[in-house]
Amino acid sequence: MKIKPAYLTPVILFTIATLVSACKDIMEPSLSKRIIVAKAPGNQYQSPSYTVNFWWDELEDALTYRLQVVTPNFNNIAGLVLDTIVKSNKFTFNLKPGNYEWHVLAQNGSSQTPYSFPKGFTVLTTSITSQSVQLTSPANNFLTNQPAIILQWGNLYGATKYHLEIDTNNFINENALVYDQSIPGQQVNFNFPKDQIYQWRVRAENDTAKAQWSSINSITSDHTPPTQVVSIGPGNNQQISLPAALQWNSVPSASKYKLYAYKSDSTTTYNSNFPILLSTTSYSFNWGAIGERVYWKVTAIDAAGNEGQASVLKSFVLK
Repeated sequence: MKIKPAYLTPVILFTIATLVSACKDIMEPSLSKRIIVAKAPGNQYQSPSYTVNFWWDELEDALTYRLQVVTPNFNNIAGLVLDTIVKSNKFTFNLKPGNYEWHVLAQNGSSQTPYSFPKGFTVLTTSITSQSVQLTSPANNFLTNQPAIILQWGNLYGATKYHLEIDTNNFINENALVYDQSIPGQQVNFNFPKDQIYQWRVRAENDTAKAQWSSINSITSDHTPPTQVVSIGPGNNQQISLPAALQWNSVPSASKYKLYAYKSDSTTTYNSNFPILLSTTSYSFNWGAIGERVYWKVTAIDAAGNEGQASVLKSFVLK
């Protein structure tokens, strides 16, 4: 009997939608016959800025995009300027004056679209006073527990040196900066004096002109581990049945917990599952035989990767 659409109940509709979603998870949709549209820079665009913002339409079922830029065009390639994989539908890159052409394709794990129709554009020669450097690494709001970090930025046409400033007070007082140096290269290895939030920016310069300051990126240096975890249950030497419910307190600065489990000698890791990372404050332990003693402890790990002191090592006996 044919079911009319009017008789499709919410339950049936939900089931159909679930099956369609499951099929998409099992069989990745093909992109080979789809079209991706490049937006900006538009064809024959003339850019007074050395910083070029590429933009294209997002495509459903795409996981990444491949962006290529050549000079002067794809019919007469003198140089491949850029060939990169991008996760979003936007990308910013600094170019020197000249003629360029670009295209982009979308791709997933098993297929890709054809490249978009190529678009040509020109970057005009102008004074560096209206230009700015693009910060490349680390990304803004970066968090680290390392004692030092490499700061990197892009090249700017016409620059002979780069002025790097690092501060902890948003550059309100430029006479009291943490770091203030001009260097010929495009990276600096910076050692953190102490744990706090740092801001950094770069300005390109030559003998006669200074560019605009780059955007300001922040870095948080954090070497302080979370406080010690306190185990809640089971009690030490308690006899319990499987599954054993292991519980511990919540540590405010923790983003995850590391559970260690050991055999009866208290030093041999119980099995290859341990230590295990968890986002909760409990774990259901379901291995072992009657009479076996299991030792366990837990540590807290913060977002920077610092691991705190472990809880007191305790044991339980399976009954």
